Amino acid sequence: MMKHNIKVNIFILAGSLFLAACNKYLEVDPDNRTTLDSPEKIAQMLTSAYPDQDYICFSESMSDNAGDRGHSGDQYSGDLRVNINAYRFVDYASTAGGSPDVYWQGCYKAIAAANQALDAIDKAGAPAAYAPYKGEGLVARAYAHFMLVTFFAKPYDSVTSASDPGIPYVLKPETTLNPKYERKTVKYVYDMIEKDLTDGLPLISNSAYKVPSFHFNKAAVTAFAARFYLFKKDYAKATMYASQAFPGGNFKDYLRPLNTTMNTATRSERNAAFTSPDTKANLLLATANSIWARAWLGYQFGLNRVISLGVFFSGNVSGGSCAYNVFYYGSNNNDQGIEKWKENFVYTSADIGNPYIYVPLFTAEEVLFNHAEASARLTKLDDAIADLNTYYRTRVVSYDPAKHAVTLDKVTNFYKMTADPQGAVIKAILDARRAEFMQEGMRWMDMLRNKLPVTHKENDGTSLTIGADDPRRQLQIPQAAQAYGLPANPR
Repeated sequence: MMKHNIKVNIFILAGSLFLAACNKYLEVDPDNRTTLDSPEKIAQMLTSAYPDQDYICFSESMSDNAGDRGHSGDQYSGDLRVNINAYRFVDYASTAGGSPDVYWQGCYKAIAAANQALDAIDKAGAPAAYAPYKGEGLVARAYAHFMLVTFFAKPYDSVTSASDPGIPYVLKPETTLNPKYERKTVKYVYDMIEKDLTDGLPLISNSAYKVPSFHFNKAAVTAFAARFYLFKKDYAKATMYASQAFPGGNFKDYLRPLNTTMNTATRSERNAAFTSPDTKANLLLATANSIWARAWLGYQFGLNRVISLGVFFSGNVSGGSCAYNVFYYGSNNNDQGIEKWKENFVYTSADIGNPYIYVPLFTAEEVLFNHAEASARLTKLDDAIADLNTYYRTRVVSYDPAKHAVTLDKVTNFYKMTADPQGAVIKAILDARRAEFMQEGMRWMDMLRNKLPVTHKENDGTSLTIGADDPRRQLQIPQAAQAYGLPANPR
């Protein structure tokens, strides 16, 4: 997918690492900028309204999906602090891809592009031809703020969020060099996300895009809404939007055919299919400047033998073997992973280029899990069990409903939680999510919203436990943004 370079005003929170360049840019005559005076140009602008950096490197390293692999990182993995400091929950400043600072920057750049497009639409009088792009701009702005508040602030809590510090919610293009921003509260940020999301959703039209999976199409927006309300703990709305993502609420036809077509494909074919816009499971793809496709293998802390045995080979509630295709590398079998990623290049010369990957921001699998978990939390355990069965039908090798169908008794016995069937079903869903989204960065978000502790052990005997209320769970506000008046997160 090609991105069209249309200049936008630089938002100070996004460009704070490049202030000198920002100063020079703001001296440029505005007439030199591309005029956003047609739906086509607005559409081009909105290709930049999605974060162009990945959260996977730091998010995966902070979760319980990472363990010590027994070696130092290699030279192909870029700034190794992205992995090491995240695993050890050490704050650091970095301009390296995959770092929290650069992801913060990427989100606010996306917000700046969305705001520029929305401003141009408002000035055009918002005729009907602009409606789908206004919807996309509103939802894209909501998404970038949602990801920021998820990583850099505390999880939503109806009791505390009215006082917990959030992140700046930016609604207009930046027009001055040193604008002042404030964090306000998590509740305020969630209220603004909800407004943008619900205002934008009815305006979305799939026919506005040649390749809908690279834009907030209808399925992707309802998937986002299901995630948002799951995080907000409004489980009725989470199930409602999850049910609307596919015609007739049919999840099965949109899940990756992992135990059939993809199980017989070659490794390169699976890699290509995982992030392909032709794969129906990929509801929204974003282009991210990232070396994750090669870096995850060389990191010191990642999926290792112990974690792999626990997640993939110790059994699951279906009783069957799932086609996750876990590979190991090296002589000690301790560098393990699932090859999901295909690295691409934008070449700047014959043999030099910038690597990027397509990141599935929303998938059919997540929508199903969101529906299942929200149903379970509403004590609709039969609905949650039905969702688990839909999932395992596409995952268990040689699936046989007589052997592999999930039942409530199976779940409670498997987890030895007969006195807490609701808790057992929720645990089954979270475990399935963990296996499904391995090496995608989703596990840490689940741990944040569920306040799950994490213990990271190293081969030298050191151990670090980050409890449910440890302030280090919230990423630190970048130092450059702090220098412009944003309060730091406590440590």
